[in-house]
Amino acid sequence: MNRALMRISLACLAMFVLLLINVNYVQAFEAGRLSAQSGNIRTFDQQFQYQRGSIIAAGGGKSVTIAESRLVKGTNDYKRDYPFGAIFAPVTGYDSVYSDTGIEAAEDKNLSGTAPALAVHNLIGVLTGKPKQGATVYLTISAAAQEAAYSALASFGKPAAAVAINPSTGAILAMASYPTFNPNEFTTLNGAKLDQIDNRYLADPSQPLLNRAINATYPPGSTFKIVTSSTALSTGKVASPQTPVPAPASFQLTGSSSVLINNDGEICGDGTPPLIQAFYLSCNTAFAKLGQKVGPADLHKYASAYGMNNPNLTIPLSVSPSNYPLLTDPAQVELSAIGQFNDTVTPLQEAMFAATIANHGTLMKPYLVTEVTAPDLTAIQRTQPSPLSQPVSSPVAAGIGSMMLQVTQNPAGTGYATAGPPAVGSLQIAAKTGTAQNGINNTNLNDAVFTCYAPYSNPQIAVAVIVQGGGYGAAAAAPIAVRIIQAYLGKT
Repeated sequence: MNRALMRISLACLAMFVLLLINVNYVQAFEAGRLSAQSGNIRTFDQQFQYQRGSIIAAGGGKSVTIAESRLVKGTNDYKRDYPFGAIFAPVTGYDSVYSDTGIEAAEDKNLSGTAPALAVHNLIGVLTGKPKQGATVYLTISAAAQEAAYSALASFGKPAAAVAINPSTGAILAMASYPTFNPNEFTTLNGAKLDQIDNRYLADPSQPLLNRAINATYPPGSTFKIVTSSTALSTGKVASPQTPVPAPASFQLTGSSSVLINNDGEICGDGTPPLIQAFYLSCNTAFAKLGQKVGPADLHKYASAYGMNNPNLTIPLSVSPSNYPLLTDPAQVELSAIGQFNDTVTPLQEAMFAATIANHGTLMKPYLVTEVTAPDLTAIQRTQPSPLSQPVSSPVAAGIGSMMLQVTQNPAGTGYATAGPPAVGSLQIAAKTGTAQNGINNTNLNDAVFTCYAPYSNPQIAVAVIVQGGGYGAAAAAPIAVRIIQAYLGKT
């Protein structure tokens, strides 16, 4: 063999070896990335030719299928179906030919059958000739609580959201948002039609695609007094719920010409009521002065312990962070202590406030997925409840719980008429009302807020409701929370 021919042969051999290496690398390391590319028409077509796993609301003792795939009549293609449409839309999201949201997105690998844990099941399916099928995802959602939440929000008619949590586990029992959307509209296999639907929803000024339960933030108003009380009792700045606190009829904010008053200029007890009375009367001046007393650093510390300022919370859907800034201006600290200024919370965060107190001061990590099972019913994933933080001690939680109970059980409490004996009879709900305002003199009522747990002696559910532009929390948000609690506990 002459030298030129040998060089050509070696070059061909080298290229052949490189080709083999590249093919194997693509198969082993690039397959997932290439299959996920939007331009891969084979993957695009194949996604409709197998049965995507179902999503099941399994909380509350009754399992209800809220998303499933069905064969399109006369074809071999599957189409997603959401039997309850808008009711569970903030939970399921949608799965369309181009994109997905909600649990459909967060659990896509399991639902589509591409998760590594399903590799063996997929291989067995190939060997036995069974068609590919996705895993089933079981959620913590209670169908009864979710349906009650959506119905109550829709009846009120204003932009709003509600979240319910099992305080002892963190399992999310309801997550409703209004107005919302019909996920069945996004299951069309016609791309042009899907674009029209998507553009119509995006152009809607009511923002039906926004999951207000976890991705919209609002001022907490007086519900933040749970955090302020926690700070005062935990740091020893206030000895107990029975300790008197100053609550003047009006209070000039430190270093400011602005004057803070209580609701409608009311007098708070005798001017130095015990903390528990200031709490159930929701005295702004008492808690502004309490914020001044405990200081910005500790308020920020305890707010963060309750879950605020956390950009990494997932359930597994991403949760927008609630915000309590570290302040230096005294007047701003005083306003923030009553849930005004720049305090912002999601409805989920509001539920976390109440759930922490109900669970003796331990905040459990909120979660939506309880189990994932393969097509052969083998469990491939189970969620174990886990603590997220310990905002307050058990004795402090007990003290705040006793104050929350008086909000609904004391005839002078802000929640007595709508969440106390006149409304719910013997069911004891521990709560805090809130009315977030645009200004400091109780004018321009804005968002109605209510956070609570029940039953008081054996907490099983914590609920938070925020109604945008609803006015008083006791009047607008509390009745919605009551309906959710009654539906979950079977009291309706």
